[in-house]
Amino acid sequence: MTTVDIREIPLVEPGAGPYGITAGSDGALWLTLVHAGAIARLGVDGDVRTYPLDPPGGRPLIITAGPDDALWFTRSGDDRIGRISVDGAQRTITLPAGTGPGGIAAGPDGALWYAGMTSDSIGRVDTDGAVTTVPLPVTGGFASMITAGADRALWFTLNRANAIGRIDLDGAVTLHPLPTPDAGPVGITLGPDGAVWFVEITAGQLGRITPDGRIVEIPLPDRTARPHGIVADPAGGVWFTEWAANRIGHLDADGRFTHHDLPTPGAEPHGLTHTPTGVWAALETGALAVLPTP
Repeated sequence: MTTVDIREIPLVEPGAGPYGITAGSDGALWLTLVHAGAIARLGVDGDVRTYPLDPPGGRPLIITAGPDDALWFTRSGDDRIGRISVDGAQRTITLPAGTGPGGIAAGPDGALWYAGMTSDSIGRVDTDGAVTTVPLPVTGGFASMITAGADRALWFTLNRANAIGRIDLDGAVTLHPLPTPDAGPVGITLGPDGAVWFVEITAGQLGRITPDGRIVEIPLPDRTARPHGIVADPAGGVWFTEWAANRIGHLDADGRFTHHDLPTPGAEPHGLTHTPTGVWAALETGALAVLPTP
């Protein structure tokens, strides 16, 4: 392991469950508190604010910056998409019953796209609240995370169908099976090289898929690390969380791995994001970790 100055910032009480994280248009970090049923904001001045879900109910999972300067997030327990402005005002959009929204991402068309974990669907939400759903050609696939690609399409992981999916803006879906059986893809992101990168939590691997569907899998040095979240590194690599190993990992543009132990044992790192000040990871035990980058 490498030794770096990873700092942990207590954010909320233990058990609140920081899970998803993104940077907002206001320069703050915004997080979902999956167990507390709330959204948290860490300002650039260090001020922490929490906003209980309004209306209450549901489990906020993934959060992303929207095209309207607000933050958008999935509410998996009550089949809604939430929106919170930078001043804390909330509204919700009701999805079809049983959707189970997981990942969410801003698309190239000015809308938000989400993955329906329990409905085998991908959905699209306009900023005015109009919802469109597209059924996937799979049963029990558990569509998990989603990202915008470099090809004006959305790419998503099918955790239980062992595949990466692509949906274009017209709703056409293509599935790409993974070479490794039962790999369990979860986190996904657009890489700096124009390819889409993802993690395989069960197989202990990273994956890379080009716009034309070519897949390369890269085993981690520790195959039991259970990688979960992944984000692009502007320097040409990718950062990822190693949930079971209590680490933040990095793969550089030359294919070299480095791994950074978190100071607190059992911190449960999940989502992460990259800002000009470093890589930030949400720790389900109640804190944020920041790893300064050049």
